[in-house]
Amino acid sequence: MINMGSKIKSLRKESGLSQTELAQKLNTSQDTVSLWELNRSCPDAENIVKLCILFDVSSDYLLGLKEY
Repeated sequence: MINMGSKIKSLRKESGLSQTELAQKLNTSQDTVSLWELNRSCPDAENIVKLCILFDVSSDYLLGLKEY
């Protein structure tokens, strides 16, 4: 099973964004994005919504409740 951090990293790379660029779009820090991708931290609800909108995926997918 793919974890949320791996999904965020994969979606970010598919979109051609660096961690810094993603962080700017979400109004957070590059360190925060790195922690998410390493599964050392999870995005809060607001950032999950922003990630879903930005990457055009469902929250079910991002949270691992549904695979595509």
